[in-house]
Amino acid sequence: MNEERYQRGKQVRESVLGQAHAARTAKNRTAFNADFQDFLMEYAWGGIWARPGLDHKTRSMITIAMLVGMGKLDELKLHIRATHNTGVSRDEVKELLMHAAIYCGVPAAFGAFQLAAQIFEEMDKEAAAKA
Repeated sequence: MNEERYQRGKQVRESVLGQAHAARTAKNRTAFNADFQDFLMEYAWGGIWARPGLDHKTRSMITIAMLVGMGKLDELKLHIRATHNTGVSRDEVKELLMHAAIYCGVPAAFGAFQLAAQIFEEMDKEAAAKA
């Protein structure tokens, strides 16, 4: 393992997904999934997400669009929540989903719209509870 890339991955993942997600992931680490978690940390977060060619906001938008296209709603939840950290606005998410309707299909976009609305509602309630 490349320790520098791994540590960079920890920083990037936390900045994108937040401290709460990082804590949940650490809590759910087992002997069975540890190698996979390390792989993701080093290569996805420390490698791809840390590359200089695109900022985190752009990578976030690309990730959301690809997850819609693949129908990966569980992972999409995580990345919709991450928009709070990456600077992707709700209007931008809406436009991503509209665009996805054409290129990924209406059913994929429909499910993503429902999910995004649910996640944004949860985020609003959480923000109100903190205020």
